[in-house]
Amino acid sequence: MWCEMARPRSFDRDAALEQAMLLFWERGYDETSIGDLTAAMGIAAPSLYAAFGDKRRLFEEAAELYERQPDAPLVTGLREPTARAAIARVLELAAREYTAPTHPRGCFVNAEPLLGDRRAAGRAALVARFHEAQVAGEFPDDTDPSALADYIQAVLAGMSSQARDGGTRAELEAIANVALLAFPRRPR
Repeated sequence: MWCEMARPRSFDRDAALEQAMLLFWERGYDETSIGDLTAAMGIAAPSLYAAFGDKRRLFEEAAELYERQPDAPLVTGLREPTARAAIARVLELAAREYTAPTHPRGCFVNAEPLLGDRRAAGRAALVARFHEAQVAGEFPDDTDPSALADYIQAVLAGMSSQARDGGTRAELEAIANVALLAFPRRPR
């Protein structure tokens, strides 16, 4: 009985996914065609479909890869021991990562309209961290963790936009420093 065996891939799937991530990050989902993707990934369309399913699934994998980067601001920053230290670290990493010369400028998640669910997950992580901080007495009793999370997300989105428009790391760090002035302080 004859049975067709799948041919092994002739490309590095991880490297191809990274190229797709960079292209989606730079151009966005809607402005990136299958032809653009296959050219950047160095593969033919049938290989793209065989390895990743379709453009949308490739996009979702690219977004997951983006969020697994070693210095992802929220993931890394929220590990700090206090909420203030966490946000200082998040903003510091954002200024560095959003302006790094090794990849597109800004934040892939903040710049892409289709990633609202990931922005919502980031907001939920901030709200949870701020609730913990409030219970621990890090904030005044009248601090609204939800509003504070919205504020931090607005600052990060603004920093991303500034970076995409050519803002420098120093300019983004200045924005971060001003944002920290508005961050609630522990009651005395």
